[in-house]
Amino acid sequence: MSNKIRIGILGGGGDSLIGILHRIASSMYDQYQIVGGVFNPIWEENIGFAEQIGIPTNRIYLDFDKMIEEELKLPQSERMQVVSVLTPNFLHFPMAKKLLENGFNVICEKPMTTSFEEAKILNETLKKVNSVFAVTYTYTGYPMIRQMRQMIADGVIGKVQKIDAQYYQGWINPIIHDKDLRANTWRLDPEKGGISCCIGDIGTHAFDMLEYVSQLKVKSVLADLNYVYDDNKMDVDGTVLLRCENGVKGVICTSQIASGEENNFIVKVYGEKAGLKWEQENPNYLYLMQDGEPLKVLKPGHPYNSPISLDGTKLPPGHPEGIFDSMANIYKGVARAVKGEKYDEGEFPTMIDGVRGMCFIEKVVESHINGNIWTDIK
Repeated sequence: MSNKIRIGILGGGGDSLIGILHRIASSMYDQYQIVGGVFNPIWEENIGFAEQIGIPTNRIYLDFDKMIEEELKLPQSERMQVVSVLTPNFLHFPMAKKLLENGFNVICEKPMTTSFEEAKILNETLKKVNSVFAVTYTYTGYPMIRQMRQMIADGVIGKVQKIDAQYYQGWINPIIHDKDLRANTWRLDPEKGGISCCIGDIGTHAFDMLEYVSQLKVKSVLADLNYVYDDNKMDVDGTVLLRCENGVKGVICTSQIASGEENNFIVKVYGEKAGLKWEQENPNYLYLMQDGEPLKVLKPGHPYNSPISLDGTKLPPGHPEGIFDSMANIYKGVARAVKGEKYDEGEFPTMIDGVRGMCFIEKVVESHINGNIWTDIK
C-alpha cells in the first residue's frame, strides 16, 4: 500500500495551465498520488482527459456532489485525503465549504472565494473541523522569495521603510477592445469571477506577497481602477496605495492591459540599511541593494541561504528552478501539515491569507467606487 497522500482534483482539465501546474507540483516531491476527481463538467471530456493522463477512471466522477457521496462510502484508508480546487472562482466557495464539512483537507486556487463574506464563512467552517486548508499564492514557494522573507525578518535591510509591487500582464488587451470577446470571457463576468478581474486575479498575488515577505499587515488602501469601457464591469488595470503597520507605506501597480507584457511581477522592499528586489521572470536572482556598495545577487542552493530557502531548493546551484518548483514547495508544506509533521509557517499560504486577500479585493473596489478614498482593511 502506497504511503503517498491520496489527492483528488476538481477542474484543471484540457489545456488548463493551472491544471498541469498543480498535477506536476503534486508529484515533484513524491508526496501525493492522484486517485480521481472531476476534471471537466462535460462527462466525455472528463473521462477522456483522465484516460489521457493515465488516471484510473473508477474514481472519475460525474460531478462534485457525486464525488463527495462516493468517496465517503470508502474506508478512511482509501478515501481522498486532500482535494485541490482548480475551478473558476465562483465554484471555490461552495466546493471548499462542502469539502471541509465532510472532513477533507483542501488546496484552493486564488482568489479563495468571490466575496469577503464567503471567505469569513469559510474561515468559520474551518475552525469547526480538523482539516488543513491552503491557498495557492504560488510565488510564495520560490526559494529566493523565502530567502527575501527571512533576510527581512533577520534585519538585514534594517527597519522596513517602503514596500512596492508591480504586476503587469497584457493578455486581456486584445480581448477588452472586442465587444463580443469581453462580453464572453468568464474573468470579465462578475457572476463567475467576482467583483474584480485584475485586482482579484493578480492584485491579490501582489498584496499577499508584500505581506508575506515584509510580515507587515496592510491597514488601509486607496485605489484607482481602470475599466477601459463603460460596458465592462470588471477592472483590468489599477493602482493601489498602501498604509501598513509601523507607519510603512507602499504601492501596488497591476495591469492586464500592459501591451506586450507576459507575467512581469516585481517585488521590492526597502529598509533603512538596504533594499531587496525580486523579479518573477528571473526568479533565481534576489538583488541586495545597499548605498555605496556594489549590487549583490543571491541565488538558490548556496549555503548562505536560509533553511526555508534551501528546503525549497531541489537542484544544485546554477540549475534554474521555476514556477512548477514554486507550487511544489507549497504542496510539500501542505503534505507535512496533513501528516502532522513539523513545518515552517511560511511554507504555504493559509485560510487567513485567503480571507485577507478577499478583504483586500473588496476594499480596493470600495475605495475606487467611493471616489478614491482611504479605506480600512479589517
